[in-house]
Amino acid sequence: MIHFLMVGILLGLSAGFAPGPLLTLVISETLAHDIKAGIKVAIAPFITDLPIILITLFILSRLSHLNGVLAAISFVGGCVLIYMGIGSMKAGNDTIELSGKRSNALFKGILVNVLSPHPYLFWISIGGPTSSKAMHHSLFAFLGFFISFYFFLVASKVILAVITGRSRSFLSGNVYKAIMRALGVALCILAVLLFKEAVVLIQ
Repeated sequence: MIHFLMVGILLGLSAGFAPGPLLTLVISETLAHDIKAGIKVAIAPFITDLPIILITLFILSRLSHLNGVLAAISFVGGCVLIYMGIGSMKAGNDTIELSGKRSNALFKGILVNVLSPHPYLFWISIGGPTSSKAMHHSLFAFLGFFISFYFFLVASKVILAVITGRSRSFLSGNVYKAIMRALGVALCILAVLLFKEAVVLIQ
């Protein structure tokens, strides 16, 4: 259970702090309005992701006996983690483009998350397979992964909204860069484990 809990924490933090459409919206709404608006955007995954998760787990349950397919999914998941890891290590050098347009923060967060490919890609290649493995281990392992992932995903974006509202230089500072680089290295290590699992499945 501890393994799945730690994986959930790592993936949640990485997804939460990584630059992307939702984080951009969190920052822009915070700057355009206030911290409360940024927090509304940050909680959008709580509303949008459940259907994605249920569909992904249903599909994976039908493929559980096809080792070749599962190996391919593990390989794709490893590639996605490598991509996320490299992106995290480069994140401190990127500029997050902001928009000052006014609109309902929560609605915008939901719309951006539904239309973004990131949640779908994550749950098909990484989150879904990890959830299935956790469920086979125990219900507590599944809950540990699921709760820790979403808690740290949303909490990290909320923290960024608060910090941005109080100190707008944080996203270009050394602390943010160091956090992202450390998370990037950890994601690459997880990718190696997924590649190893893919090899085991096809043997």
